[in-house]
Amino acid sequence: MAIRTLLGDRGDAGKRLDLVLRRHLADLEATRTRVQTWIDGGAASINGRAVRRVATRVAAGDVLTIDIPDAALPQRRPIEEDPTALDILFEDHHLVAVDKPAGMVVHPTHAQPAGTLLNRLMWYSRRWPQGTRPSLVGRLDKLTSGVVLVAKTASAHAALQRRLTANDAQKDYLTVVYGRVQPRSGTIDLPLRRDPDDRRRVITSSSNGAVSVTQFERLAEVAAPKAGLALLRCRLLTGRTHQIRAHLAARGWPIVGDPTYGEARWMRVVDVDLAEALRAFSRQALHAWRLSFRHPITSARVEVEAPIPHDMGALLDATDLR
Repeated sequence: MAIRTLLGDRGDAGKRLDLVLRRHLADLEATRTRVQTWIDGGAASINGRAVRRVATRVAAGDVLTIDIPDAALPQRRPIEEDPTALDILFEDHHLVAVDKPAGMVVHPTHAQPAGTLLNRLMWYSRRWPQGTRPSLVGRLDKLTSGVVLVAKTASAHAALQRRLTANDAQKDYLTVVYGRVQPRSGTIDLPLRRDPDDRRRVITSSSNGAVSVTQFERLAEVAAPKAGLALLRCRLLTGRTHQIRAHLAARGWPIVGDPTYGEARWMRVVDVDLAEALRAFSRQALHAWRLSFRHPITSARVEVEAPIPHDMGALLDATDLR
């Protein structure tokens, strides 16, 4: 038996529970009849409350959980344990916050079954109490550093997802971008959807994209003649794939070093040393800096901050954006 926790999105609003679950469980090739059987048997819940009616309507933001029988799960190799140390930022009986370094994949894949954040978490959690197991709550791109939340139980996972979508939750990132950022602060409200020509990318869309909202504030800027540079704080009001990267690029402020949405604007920079520092930065200059939310069990305010990593600190020094 495996528990899947899902978050209802805009496309699920008003839809039947069985249809929503079937859509989100596409990797299992679950038939509608099979999903209905699971619901009838009490395997599904919405926002922590068991639901047995297949026609129950789902709302955007609902947290759905489903207990999936082992027979329906794809056969996967056990996750290897990696004893490499983790940088723990916060931990209690219910959750742990980890500072993920840039370059690390968060979850094993067929192409990379080892060396991921989850591999390290499996080793780290080997002495946790029975009934606990690390479960990632949100993810970061391989080349993005910073805070990653991990739940220790399925109930904590579902509750954390609800807390992180609440109005008082704050997810702040730091990033270095090219361009003249005006105004100093504002909101980018551009729907996003998968690029039909490259499923690894997202693009803005005014017709059928998912609602995507990013707030930004310019913390520092330098002239960097013929290119312009700025340090921004970005706050996610929604959590779409590549949201900050795509939003900033769409506004004409691509992130330094971004291999997918970026531009080689370092070539325009007049200062030779500065241009070389920008050219040499080998990943997107994006750091998941601060996370603030109500604890899913105690309701106490939790604030977690990941220090600026060495490579971004060196970039800030080289660009005078400190």
